Amino acid sequence: METNAKKPTLFSGIKPSGTLTLGSYLGAISNWTRYIDDYNSILCIVDLHTITVRIPPAELRRNSLTQLAYYIACGIDPEKCVLFIQSHVPAHAELAWVLDCYTMFGELSRMTQFKDKSAKNADNINAGLFTYPVLMAADILLYNTDIVPVGDDQRQHVEICRDIATRFNNICGETFRLPTAVLPKVAARVMSLSDPTSKMSKSETGDQSGCIFLTDSKDDIVRKFRRAVTDSEASVYYDEENKKGISNLMSIYSSITGSSFDQIANDFAGKGYGDFKLAVAEAVCDRLMPIQEKANALLSDKAYLEQVYSEGAARASALARRTLDKVYRKVGFVAKPRMGRMPEAGK
Repeated sequence: METNAKKPTLFSGIKPSGTLTLGSYLGAISNWTRYIDDYNSILCIVDLHTITVRIPPAELRRNSLTQLAYYIACGIDPEKCVLFIQSHVPAHAELAWVLDCYTMFGELSRMTQFKDKSAKNADNINAGLFTYPVLMAADILLYNTDIVPVGDDQRQHVEICRDIATRFNNICGETFRLPTAVLPKVAARVMSLSDPTSKMSKSETGDQSGCIFLTDSKDDIVRKFRRAVTDSEASVYYDEENKKGISNLMSIYSSITGSSFDQIANDFAGKGYGDFKLAVAEAVCDRLMPIQEKANALLSDKAYLEQVYSEGAARASALARRTLDKVYRKVGFVAKPRMGRMPEAGK
């Protein structure tokens, strides 16, 4: 896939910190497929971000390849985008260091995610967790990104990215394009089925009954939806403030079926929550079962997956290098020597 100068650029990625969830699919991946024909889409498996929390190496490698397979199975065509694994493009880490030096301590200390992650990982509050937003800014700015499709909880990261880019541009001269966060119209933040005040997250520990994984069986999906927390009113209508559980289910159903909230309320008027929960479960199963089947087939073809991420890394590296070279010139680094044949010792 060659980038088209007439098209705007999109960048997005998901951490391979666990199995992809329904929230990941509805809030991110399904939206990427809608943009892919109209944007230069740069899509990434952000494994560098993942190691801010301890994860066994074999699990990280397995998650990364599984996530790649699921991206493709969900409709991400490697021929229509640049699809790669973040750690395969060193420019991400290289630009992050430069941007670290243009980011203020106070900005990072105010980031909500750092506070949340620090509370959950009190024994591992590492520097990478603190500077996580800077690496995310590097991810975005490397590709002259115009839009970043994100969930509602990630909007703050795009805001600090714009602040860092603006500061660099003011000090060093116009270099970076300022990206815009784009939120999905529905299901911008899919909530846990067991606790609709918390985000559905693949990093949930212990009881995972509130999280639908893309790898879940049909029986597991139906069981989890049947047990979803709602309220005692037993009337299906959207009220995010007072009916968080049922509103979350309506968002999921709307995102998959395309039905409006009013239409859903009309369709299920006079019916109990049990009927609606089952309808949501069946809609989710109908969407996810074909994806699972295709992903499993892809995972059995490791050579194809290696070809995809190798070609994606080469394309991403060529794009990223242009931006990094410009940044290096702006900050005053001596131009890199051309890497040719090394001279023999003593000559």
